[in-house]
Amino acid sequence: MNAKEVLKGHKSLAEFRYELGQVEKGYTNRSLYINLSDNKVESKPVTDMMKEKFTGGKGFGLWYLWNAVRPETKWNDPENEIVISSGPLGGITQYPGSGKSLVVTISPLTGLVIDSNVGGYFGPLLKFAGWDALEVQGKAEKDVVIFIDGNEGTVKIEETPIEEKDGHQIGEMLTEMYAESEDDKRNISVVTAGSAGEHTLIGLLNFTFYDVRRKVVRLKQAGRGGIGTVFKDKNIKALVVRFRGVKGDLNHPSDISRINKAGVRLHKEICKFDDVQNKMRQIGTANIIEVMDEYDLLPVHNYKYGSHPDTYKIASNVFIEKYITQGKPDGCWYGCSLSCAKAADHFEIKTGPYRGQFVTVDGPEYENAAGLGANCGIFDPQYILESNFYCDTYGVDTISFGTITAFAMECYENGIINKEITGGLELNFGNAEAAMELLHQMSRGEGFGLIAGQGIRRMKRLFVEAYGADPKFLQDIGMEQKGLEYSEYLPKESLAQQGGYGLTNKGPQHDEAWLIFMDMVNNQIPTFEDKAEALHYFPMFRTWFGLNGLCKLPWNDIVPESNSSALEPAKIPEHVQNYVDLFNGVTGRVIDKEELIRQSERVYNFQRVFNIRMGHGKREDDKIPYRSAGPVTVEEYESRRERYDQQLIELLGYNPEGRTTEEKIAVLRRHREDQYEKLIDAVYARRGWNNNGIPKINTLEMLGIDLPEVIEAVQPYL
Repeated sequence: MNAKEVLKGHKSLAEFRYELGQVEKGYTNRSLYINLSDNKVESKPVTDMMKEKFTGGKGFGLWYLWNAVRPETKWNDPENEIVISSGPLGGITQYPGSGKSLVVTISPLTGLVIDSNVGGYFGPLLKFAGWDALEVQGKAEKDVVIFIDGNEGTVKIEETPIEEKDGHQIGEMLTEMYAESEDDKRNISVVTAGSAGEHTLIGLLNFTFYDVRRKVVRLKQAGRGGIGTVFKDKNIKALVVRFRGVKGDLNHPSDISRINKAGVRLHKEICKFDDVQNKMRQIGTANIIEVMDEYDLLPVHNYKYGSHPDTYKIASNVFIEKYITQGKPDGCWYGCSLSCAKAADHFEIKTGPYRGQFVTVDGPEYENAAGLGANCGIFDPQYILESNFYCDTYGVDTISFGTITAFAMECYENGIINKEITGGLELNFGNAEAAMELLHQMSRGEGFGLIAGQGIRRMKRLFVEAYGADPKFLQDIGMEQKGLEYSEYLPKESLAQQGGYGLTNKGPQHDEAWLIFMDMVNNQIPTFEDKAEALHYFPMFRTWFGLNGLCKLPWNDIVPESNSSALEPAKIPEHVQNYVDLFNGVTGRVIDKEELIRQSERVYNFQRVFNIRMGHGKREDDKIPYRSAGPVTVEEYESRRERYDQQLIELLGYNPEGRTTEEKIAVLRRHREDQYEKLIDAVYARRGWNNNGIPKINTLEMLGIDLPEVIEAVQPYL
């Protein structure tokens, strides 16, 4: 049916009119609150306290959610919220990577607060439409579309008859529906989930932007933790924002010349160095597939191995030469010359409901190639791109899907599950056909896809209770932590990266701390104290991007010529100063690089306290599955026997000669687990937490977040 005809069938449930106003120094100073249970719509003030203590973006999301839920609130309770915010720097067009939205909710997978950083146009357009944040609470009785018109000053809640369930279809239809012309499509952004959100706990959200050169709606993902599942549970078909008139001064910054100078510096560096450093403009983040393989860091066969002889089949040059469209700007917001949002155009789908259709596939990102491909033993670029497309349009987190499938494959090959349990799926490593069918089952809510879609933590419990599996073995090989599946890096030889995964607030996602090269390859952080300092600074610095609506890639994927002689080259100090200049130039405040970190510390510690209030966030919650620290099985040990034997000799004075592999595994395990516990002690001390991982009162006081309700949450554990 024609999109305009479908729009006529929308039933208005509520309409809210507001004064347009404008952004001042990065803030609109108000947020939009919607409760779908009673169709209430209202404007809420953004206070000076919020800006001082929580900055914006993820910080605002955490604060609103904290005040909306109770300690016992579950992800599918009506009071759970989805909060979307960009931050004070979000939407500037002078500096690459400033189009991000931050999404916060209670995760179906973890039961904790989850946050996800996503591209597309929604966050900036929401701000320019007049809102620093959008809070959605409650549940609609039937599918609804929330439409925000930033030029007319209206917010509408509309019951919709749209039958389409998949992300690319809904994105295209609603862009067509609400755009007044072809040119107007670039002013529309849609947020939607896909069909899998109805049946799995790993549903994602798609955020659209209209690619005017390709004339196609493209999708970026808030992928982690099941945010799309929450979205579907609230019966939201889509969020839509429209705003015409994007230009460089819409943030009404305090000092635009300061912003311009920082932007010019980085644009010049990208132009000069991208081709020789990272090739982001050719391949995007998939540029590191072969690099990870070379350094034994690419997850293969459920993180057993770090490399594979067939990796060349999915190396970045394969995607560049055969699939990824070259020569087109690929930024997911205006002004991003890093242009990493790559796409394969006119890609023919071979399976499933869209078989025979030609589509645009966003990607692959490194995580998709590594997780969907290498980790499952599938070295087939066609499969990687097709499963990437289906994950996106079905609304399935590619990282969780890849890690879940790899876990299921290892369980299958160990006889823990069989064809009877999987409904005929032969889940051997390398079986692309079975993996693809598993994905299609998730979208339909059928077969083994229903089980796998619950995530590894629940799969482990089921396999023990129903099939008599060894719980210790499943705990060792089930690559989840806090209930969230691991992202796609093999951290066995990097103690710092083990901590970077295990000591996160939301679960093992590399956006908090990616330290493998500093630790394992470059040996820049040899002592526990060095590692603890890195596990303090880098999570805080990366958190800062999420407070301000920024992408992390422009920070360290291109480095300036001066960096090799810098005092702390891993921090890219010249770029850190860029961010200080950007923040001061937009907001008019005067911060330095130390205050930048303190801004993040406030929010990071607040999120830790939030977890504590929800019944988690303690030392026991920071444990990791042993496979992320060392070899679990004989075949794992034997694949690196020379390395492991040498470590036993050099680190422990243990002679491996004449010992069984099982004996050597046990000795190495005791050592590595002890090292991890010592790392936890050092990190907790550096962060100002007690030995159980609880922020101390004086830490909260020093950071200025010693609010009564915050103190009340930690007091019982101190």
